[in-house]
Amino acid sequence: MPDPTTGSTVPRRQLGRHLRDLRNKQRMTVKTAAENLEWSETKIWRIENGLTSLRSFDAEAMCRVYGAPADLTEALKALAKETKSKGWWQAYGDVIPEWFDVYIGLEEAASQICDYQSDLVPGLYQTSEYARTLIKAHNPDEDDQEIDRRVELRMARQALVRRATAPPELRVALNEGILRRPVGGPAVMAQQLDQLVETANLPTVTLRVVPFSAGMQDGLLTGPFVILRFPLSGNGTDSEPPTVYMDGFTGALYLDKANEVERYTAAFENIWNASLDEARSKEFIHRAAEELRQ
Repeated sequence: MPDPTTGSTVPRRQLGRHLRDLRNKQRMTVKTAAENLEWSETKIWRIENGLTSLRSFDAEAMCRVYGAPADLTEALKALAKETKSKGWWQAYGDVIPEWFDVYIGLEEAASQICDYQSDLVPGLYQTSEYARTLIKAHNPDEDDQEIDRRVELRMARQALVRRATAPPELRVALNEGILRRPVGGPAVMAQQLDQLVETANLPTVTLRVVPFSAGMQDGLLTGPFVILRFPLSGNGTDSEPPTVYMDGFTGALYLDKANEVERYTAAFENIWNASLDEARSKEFIHRAAEELRQ
């Protein structure tokens, strides 16, 4: 498996942001840029949103239209070459929706992941049988071989949790309802809860349970979400803007405006403070597993 920290998503997003900034400085609309480049507006939009790789030749053409100086043009041409690098997950490209391909790349590059879930165990911490139950339910028309590949992908993602080189800090808040919902049946769920306790003992993972008794807390308003933060650059600034990710039934939403990230950061801290501490959370999960076994 290739180096898990190598992937195309972050360079694509960086390149797209730089090119969008250049276009905006010229007060040029997407339509005008597309006409000058003889491209479609959709292509410009996809490039600026980090949804596609870019040839250095095309990056140079955009820089020329946007009046970028020579040194910046060379830097962006080099960055365009990085958008071609392959992440390990791209071997599964046929079973990953484009919007989730973006998420996996961000997840691999993150230095901190704050995750609040209200209904299901997050994919990074699922057992194979728990994952199989969910994947089969979401893909009822797929055959067993295809389901196996999707489960394999989800299990492969979990190498991130135990990564030896620069593992991310993982803060996980789970609503009590997740523990009470026997996905796959009592035996599968008990095994899943055992794995949660095991994962919570890792040095990079802090896991808390939000009990029903917490009453009103921000998670009831926000629904599930993930906040991804990235390593600092040499000058102490974020190498990538923090991003909020929300998974939906048919797609996903990414938010990276400062005020949006601040609101979700405050919401996560509210949820975290309403949770049981780490020791009581692990005991809570252990008791829930024992109840299922009985």
